[in-house]
Amino acid sequence: MGRSTGFIGLVIVVAIGGYLYTSQLKKVAAEGGMPATAISITAVRNDLFSMANAQKRYLATHPAYASLEQLRSDGDIFIPTRDEFVYTINADSSHFKITATYTGADPKAPRHVWIDDSLKLDQD
Repeated sequence: MGRSTGFIGLVIVVAIGGYLYTSQLKKVAAEGGMPATAISITAVRNDLFSMANAQKRYLATHPAYASLEQLRSDGDIFIPTRDEFVYTINADSSHFKITATYTGADPKAPRHVWIDDSLKLDQD
C-alpha cells in the first residue's frame, strides 16, 4: 500500500511538472515562432527598460522627457540598432511612450512592444 501511494504521488508530480513545462514552452513560442525572434524580443524588452530608466534620469536634469535623438546625443545610454525593430519615442514634459515596432517576417511576433512613464511594458 505504501509503495503504490508513493508511486501514484510521483506520477502526479511528474504530470504537474510536464504540464507547467509545456505551458511555459507555449508562452515562449507565442512570442515568436522562431527562436531567434524570441531572443530578439527579450533583447528589445531590455532595451525599452534601459531607455525608460534613461528617460527618468534625463527628466531629473531637464524640464521635459527626451526624444530618441536627445537620448542618443546625451550619452547617458547606448541605444542599439536592431535589424528587425525600429524604436520611436513620443515624449512631452510629463509623459513618454517608447515603442519598438517589429519589421521582420515572423508572423507570430508581436508587432509593437512599448513602455511608458509608468514603466509598464505591453505589446500587441
